[in-house]
Amino acid sequence: MMDNPPLDVSGVGRLAEAIRAEVGKAIVGQTETVERLLIAMLARGHVLLEGPPGTAKTFLAQCFAATLGLDFARIQFTPDLMPGDILGSNLFNFQTSQFTLTRGPIFCDVLLADEINRTPPKTQAALLEAMQERRVTLDGKPHALPDHFLVVATQNPIESQGVYPLPEAQLDRFLFKLLVAYPSLEEEHAIVTRFGENRGLPSPQALGIAAVADAATLEAATSAVQQVTLAESVVDYIVRLVRATRESPDLSSGASPRAAVLLAGASRARAALDGRDYVVPDDVKALATAVLRHRLLLSPAAEIEGKQVEALVAQMVEQTEAPR
Repeated sequence: MMDNPPLDVSGVGRLAEAIRAEVGKAIVGQTETVERLLIAMLARGHVLLEGPPGTAKTFLAQCFAATLGLDFARIQFTPDLMPGDILGSNLFNFQTSQFTLTRGPIFCDVLLADEINRTPPKTQAALLEAMQERRVTLDGKPHALPDHFLVVATQNPIESQGVYPLPEAQLDRFLFKLLVAYPSLEEEHAIVTRFGENRGLPSPQALGIAAVADAATLEAATSAVQQVTLAESVVDYIVRLVRATRESPDLSSGASPRAAVLLAGASRARAALDGRDYVVPDDVKALATAVLRHRLLLSPAAEIEGKQVEALVAQMVEQTEAPR
């Protein structure tokens, strides 16, 4: 597959199947999460994974990067982490009497920002330019990151002490917020059967995960996604759905125009994964919750009533007339 760029949408679908199969060698279940990660990669977005400890969020990101043959780096976010620990810095070399750039871990293809909400907003903000512009600025000089640069951030929803909620501007840079739940009874049984005798978790390579793509293949797949047709009627549907979030009395803050743009791009990627060169309303509906849930703030009255953002999004999807 790596020898045959360019790709059409059918090739994108085959690539997706190959990636799912490789990740499945190590990860039990979570097929939807894997699909969303691939959509984010093809749509040039980023992903926030939220779930309790021990649900393989970190390992999933490692396995996903391994299937793509990309450079992977992990940053464990802590309260004392500084922006320079992520970006790098210019250090003075006394032998050459010049400043030398020491690159931080952000200079990679897939960056795992583990427990991102454990570090203060100043350090969280170090990712903003990288996520939006795919570049970082050090001492006034820009440094480019790969075009397919992907941030996969994780956070723990259980603990409330020692964490710093992500600012709205930071959350808005994520294409998806995905909730990683505990596995089903059957899946947990399979996990224990497969890994119960291991001391620690083996590496993706030790589990036989091989790269089924490379940078050129991803570029070809991304180009194929950009050729997917987005009809004017579907554009209108996306805009009306996003604008409905700003008009809901249950929400104190709705989604931005960026959300509409990202939802459109993700819908095109989902269509390509399905082997279609056109977007249908079902693509939008399938991704709406993952794109919108972290961009919406409940009103005080809605919080008192115990309403959930996901339920409100589902209601808006149902009430917004879709094209036929």
